[in-house]
Amino acid sequence: MSVTIVLGVIGADCHAVGNKILEHTFTEAGFHVVNLGVLCAQEEFIHAAVETNARAILVSSLYGHGEIDCRGLKGKCVEAGLPDVLLYVGGNLVVGNHDWDEVRLKFEEMGFDRVYPPSVPLAQAVADLRSDLQRQHERRPAAVFASSVVVAAAATADTG
Repeated sequence: MSVTIVLGVIGADCHAVGNKILEHTFTEAGFHVVNLGVLCAQEEFIHAAVETNARAILVSSLYGHGEIDCRGLKGKCVEAGLPDVLLYVGGNLVVGNHDWDEVRLKFEEMGFDRVYPPSVPLAQAVADLRSDLQRQHERRPAAVFASSVVVAAAATADTG
């Protein structure tokens, strides 16, 4: 069974070619891609992720207003019951020339797990997603075990 991811171009951005290339790349890599297309609101990404049980949301923005369009997305994901969904963003994310490390840091502070410039090799994004999903999977059993221990301890205390 393949992992479902949601992909789209956020805000008033209508750059469709890169979106189709991303869809093809991730589909060929074995992911089930739900492609929302262009001109997508944050709520569309979240709704699609909830409806499809997606493990990641990949946001593309080439028109330079990604910083504005992506602000608050992580918080809305948490509110929608998606606290662990991976958030990736890539493209020409800000208007003008800016130090890439500053741009990356700004988006990481907004809750994005990965931030890519327009020139990233797509194979790198695929490898990063696989790695992040694996790391997330490895952390999950420990969290489930820890919560089970707490529940068992509470039950023992109540009957003791």
